[in-house]
Amino acid sequence: MTALMTLKPESALCIGVVGLGIIGSAIARHLALSGYQIAGYDPDQLCQTRARSFGVKTLENARAVGEYSDVVLLSLPSAEALDETVTRLIKDDQLRLKNLVVVDLSTLSLHSKRYNYDRLANAGIHFYDCPISGTGAQAETGDVVVYASGDAKSLEDLIPILECFSRTVFNVGQFGQGTKTKVVANLLVAIHNVATAEALTLATKCGLDLNTFCEVIAAGAGSSKIFELRAPLMITDTFSPPTMKLSVWEKDMAIIKKFAEEVDSPIPLFSATESFYKAAVKAGLGNLDTAAVFKIFHNANDHRQSSTKSP
Repeated sequence: MTALMTLKPESALCIGVVGLGIIGSAIARHLALSGYQIAGYDPDQLCQTRARSFGVKTLENARAVGEYSDVVLLSLPSAEALDETVTRLIKDDQLRLKNLVVVDLSTLSLHSKRYNYDRLANAGIHFYDCPISGTGAQAETGDVVVYASGDAKSLEDLIPILECFSRTVFNVGQFGQGTKTKVVANLLVAIHNVATAEALTLATKCGLDLNTFCEVIAAGAGSSKIFELRAPLMITDTFSPPTMKLSVWEKDMAIIKKFAEEVDSPIPLFSATESFYKAAVKAGLGNLDTAAVFKIFHNANDHRQSSTKSP
């Protein structure tokens, strides 16, 4: 644990959260309920206002959060946002935030994480790669999993903080192993989500009661966590508020594809899902939940039926 952190009992630690969107705000709320002092920043003023409602001290930028905090958690939407946040944290050589601990919970490319690891290390700031597996709805209930990676000894000291907003924390190894694990996990999410939409379409076409179908499948060998989370959304046409926006998921899909190419790993099933996600975004569903790919299957069926009826 860093010198800053060892000077204080856990209850007196100041935790910063940069990125107060769906997942970041849920994390901040869990930490506040656990008794930590929480500071936060998000460029969206609505996100800041919501965070203040459950006790987060909102500040004007990431640098201010770093100056206030012992540990800063990042929940960011893009590599550009991470670059900008790190630039803010290291910008003033005369006021270096030495021994600050920064934990990135975002799903970003390994290249982006490693690039910013070096930038922060040069400024004396400790950086950990700890992406979250789970949806926004799971984050609200503390049902996410953290794939933590970084310096093993120091990482153990961070686990009590990570456990405040997660179901399980796995220490998966040295820095970067967390992102590798998350990329592979997201590959499965992409496939399971489309597989769920395909299965529900078949269940609909053959006349099964969909509520009963969901209950039966969830109890058997054909289930997945994604089926259990997304099938109810699909059958009730509940795609807003999103647990993961299709427009944001495009970024994760690109990360998976590029990473697989870099390590020369075949991804035929993942590649087969791409057309469904692209079609959903093209159809104007980008702000809806990824479960909305179900609509693409129905549209395809409707189109096929109308084509066969045409003279």
